[in-house]
Amino acid sequence: MAVKIRLARRGRKKAAMFDIVIADSRAPRDGRFIEKIGTYNPQTNPATINFDGEKAFDWIMKGAQPTDTVRAMLSYRGVLYRKHLQLGVIKGAISQETADERYTAWKEDKETKIESKRTSLGTAKDDARQQRLAAETKVKEARSEAQRAKQAAIDAANAPAPVAEEATEATSEAEGETTEAAAPAEETTEAAAE
Repeated sequence: MAVKIRLARRGRKKAAMFDIVIADSRAPRDGRFIEKIGTYNPQTNPATINFDGEKAFDWIMKGAQPTDTVRAMLSYRGVLYRKHLQLGVIKGAISQETADERYTAWKEDKETKIESKRTSLGTAKDDARQQRLAAETKVKEARSEAQRAKQAAIDAANAPAPVAEEATEATSEAEGETTEAAAPAEETTEAAAE
């Protein structure tokens, strides 16, 4: 019996989630399985991979063959590297302590990289949000400025009537000054005639 470590699909249409299962290679994809060791959610960024590393390592050491996708996940989480180190211990190339130290150092480095990716994605998302907000603010200001200009034009179109009254008042005041100026001129001409 060939044992596989593979994915079993679940979830609704276009929102797939997967279980990581140990199954007989002859069993259907979503059918019978020996053991469920974890889950995989590709909908998140970065994809969420949760599985029991000890169980996966045990099954790999027993000879279970992972599918290509699961192999990539196991490699990403260090299970295959741990297998590589354990084979070195079995052959006598390195000691168990050395293998454990190397695996621990690799795992810490990998966790740091994963966390830095999460934070960079978070900051990139925040930066994009800030840029969208700034662009939206510019558009809003441009619209309000256009509305102010339009309102000013409407006010200017409605304002000529008061401006005309002021002009007539100004002309009547100017006429009054001319008549007052004309009256002393008449007096001087009358005085000169006498």
